[in-house]
Amino acid sequence: MEKMAQKKYLIAKLTSCLREDKIQLWKLPYTNEKKEAGKEMKELVQKYSSKLNINENDTENMLEEIRCKAIERGTGNENFKVTGIARLDIYLPRRKSRKIPLETNLFITGKELRSQIAQEHALKENAIKIIINKKQLDLGKTLEDQGVTHNAKVMVLQLEQSDEETKRKVQEEELQCKKEKEINDKMQRTKKGLEILAEREEYLDPDSVPYLDIANQTGRSIEIPPQAKKALVLAMGYHEKGRALMKKKEYEIALPYLLDADKHFCECSTELLNTVDNYAVLQLDIVWCYFRLEQLDCLDDAEKKLSTAHRCFQRCYGENHERLIDIKGSYGREKVLFLRLYLLQGIGHYHSGREKEAAEYIQKASCLHEELSIDPDKVHRLSLLGFSEQEARLALRACHGNVEHAANLITNRREEKAQIRREERAKRRQRLEDINTLKSMGYSERAAQVALHNTQGNLDQAFKFILDNPELLLEDDDHDPVAMDQFQVSQESIDQLMYMGFSRESAEQALKVFKGNIHLASQTLAHYGGVLPASLQLSPEGSSLSEESTSSKDSPTESAGSSSSATDEDMETDAVNEILEDIPEHEEDYLDLTLEEEEQIIHEYLSYIQVPQH
Repeated sequence: MEKMAQKKYLIAKLTSCLREDKIQLWKLPYTNEKKEAGKEMKELVQKYSSKLNINENDTENMLEEIRCKAIERGTGNENFKVTGIARLDIYLPRRKSRKIPLETNLFITGKELRSQIAQEHALKENAIKIIINKKQLDLGKTLEDQGVTHNAKVMVLQLEQSDEETKRKVQEEELQCKKEKEINDKMQRTKKGLEILAEREEYLDPDSVPYLDIANQTGRSIEIPPQAKKALVLAMGYHEKGRALMKKKEYEIALPYLLDADKHFCECSTELLNTVDNYAVLQLDIVWCYFRLEQLDCLDDAEKKLSTAHRCFQRCYGENHERLIDIKGSYGREKVLFLRLYLLQGIGHYHSGREKEAAEYIQKASCLHEELSIDPDKVHRLSLLGFSEQEARLALRACHGNVEHAANLITNRREEKAQIRREERAKRRQRLEDINTLKSMGYSERAAQVALHNTQGNLDQAFKFILDNPELLLEDDDHDPVAMDQFQVSQESIDQLMYMGFSRESAEQALKVFKGNIHLASQTLAHYGGVLPASLQLSPEGSSLSEESTSSKDSPTESAGSSSSATDEDMETDAVNEILEDIPEHEEDYLDLTLEEEEQIIHEYLSYIQVPQH
């Protein structure tokens, strides 16, 4: 990695010099008719070797590499215009010859491209994923339909790691196939689980049916419109899955989840993204993933993503972190995000040949690393008080290493969270009481849950809401209009409703719809002026309810893809549980970086730019 980073820096510097001097190496006099290097190249070698303080041999090799690539690109451009055969740059996983050209038409499918790459480079087809334009390649669509163009960069991710000898062993092959299948199955389960959670309504009982909630920086739930919340839940769910894999250093598997998260975040409104720092953290995580995979060249907009993250942090935290200080009392914990941001920005500048800017940002990251480094002894002292290592690290950074202040901070935060839990329990108790009140009036539990949710817990309004939405009055198993029509209504019940002033026809029809429940029948008839609303009326033949009713009474869990099959329900439960396992208990888990990787990379890049380390 060391030589690669330095070579990128020097090539970027040479390219900048050529641009400044308006030199085009692929033209005369630097390239002759036979496309060989002209004699004038030697003069350039001497000039730039002296200017950049590089030995002549290295300068000559790098200039020749730049010249050959320019000729290749020019030839490829002409060829594409004439034949329609595109040239793709294939970036292979962790190999010496990382960037390999591949020629193809753009009408082949993603599956055909994957197969071609696998065959040409001795890779297992089912063990690789293709990323183009920050999106996973769709195997069923053509390259053109997916926006793939001439000179596109194609990143190949390898999902299994094994040496050549291991690959030859049949037993290991079987294990790898099993692992690949597990990875693909896991991605499908993640998608399924997140879709279920995103579709689940908040009126369901969280103690028995889990759903994802969005909370602010203090841990309290925030109100978000349903459609926006669905996109945000999907985005944050994929992000958490990716982060869980990043913690295990499984960057190849993590990246597709992060890119899926980015896609769903883009469906959220700009206003919403400006209120949460999740989107900024995701941009950092994506760039970090590409960097750790040594594939930053494939991410054309890495600089843009980092700038987006910086702006988002400023909007969320305040220009000088004043919002964070107002909410949390300090901003020490969030500094780890700025450390990684500055480090990645410095690396980007270095790879682009901007040594001065690289030095500035990497030094900023180095200073933050010194400030945020935690004394293990202080962590140990806090652990003796019953605090976790994660709590200790976060609190020590927030309190600038003061153990006593950190202990007080953790204690106060635990009490705040306990208070929030007490408030939530009290709300649930009140909600349960209100549900039971509505049930005692003859309404179903589901109707009570939906009504209270839509009226923010107001019991009187919930009662009216149910009557205004009569489809809620039907039980989940009351959807068969034929059974309703055939229900035998007693004459005594009809007489009771007629005594209240309702017509025989309306009384009989209401009792059939509500299966003899006089209370519901009378309340509904009274609310609608003595006649059932159109959505509850049986057709003259008694064969169906109105279309409005039959389409509106599907349960929300059915729209989320649930099934009456016990096996399908078990699979859904497993999928949801897998998602929940990857969601950290601590709300500031994303700030708990050990900084071990960052320390190593800071020292490495400081040695390249020859800046004295602090």
